[in-house]
Amino acid sequence: MTAPELTLRPAGAGDLEQVAEVHLAARAAAVPAMPRGIHSADQVRAWVAGWDLATYDVRVATAGGTVVGYARSTPTWLDDLYVAPAWQGRGVGSALFDLVTALRPDGFCLWVFESNHPARAFYAARGCLELERTDGSANEERAPDIRVAWPGADPLAFLRGLIDETDLVLGDVLARRTALTRVVQAVKPSGRRDPEREAEIARRVAAVVPELGVERVARIVDVVIAESLDAARGDGGATGR
Repeated sequence: MTAPELTLRPAGAGDLEQVAEVHLAARAAAVPAMPRGIHSADQVRAWVAGWDLATYDVRVATAGGTVVGYARSTPTWLDDLYVAPAWQGRGVGSALFDLVTALRPDGFCLWVFESNHPARAFYAARGCLELERTDGSANEERAPDIRVAWPGADPLAFLRGLIDETDLVLGDVLARRTALTRVVQAVKPSGRRDPEREAEIARRVAAVVPELGVERVARIVDVVIAESLDAARGDGGATGR
C-alpha cells in the first residue's frame, strides 16, 4: 500500500479519538529512539480530545476510512507528525510532511529528540536544518532535543527572520542585565570588579553554549559587564560590578 492510496484531509472533531490512538501507538513503537511518554494513555486521549482545531491545523492521512497518520501544525511550528506503526515506511509520513510544506511555504520549526536518529534522518532528507540543541530541561521527558527548521522557499529570509527574533530576545536580556547592574551599584560595598565571579559567570554561560567555549564567552561577558557599568554609571569609567 503506498501514499497515492491515502486520503489527506483536515481533521474534524470526530477524528481525534483515532488520532490519539495513532499518537500512542507511534510513540510506544519509537522507544528507545524516543523516550517513553510521561503521561498515561487516558491522559493522552483527554489531551488530544481537547485540541482546538481553530488554533491547530491538524491534517490526517486515512486509508479505508481509518486514520493512519496525522500532522499538527501552527503557522510557524510543526508540533506533531506521527504515523501508525503498521503504516510506517509506506510514504505516509512523506505525504503529510509534503502537505505541511505546501501549507507553510515560508518555513517552520519543529523539535526532535537528539536520540531519535530515524526522525532526524527523515527530516534531513527533506531539506531540514538542525539548529540549536538543548539538554532537555525544558521538555517534559527531560531528554536532550534539537530544534530543526524547514527553511521554506527562501531559506536566507527564513533564517534571517529567526536571527531577528533571537536579537530581540538578546536585547531584552541586555536591558535586564544593564538594569540589574545599575541597581547593584547602590548595594555593593566595593567598586572593584570581581575576576573570580566573572570567570564563574563565563563557565556557567559556556555550559549553555558549548559551541562558543569558555574563552569566547569570557570575552563576551567582559564586554557586557564593562558596557553595562558604563551605562549604569554614566561616566564612561567601568570600575565595579
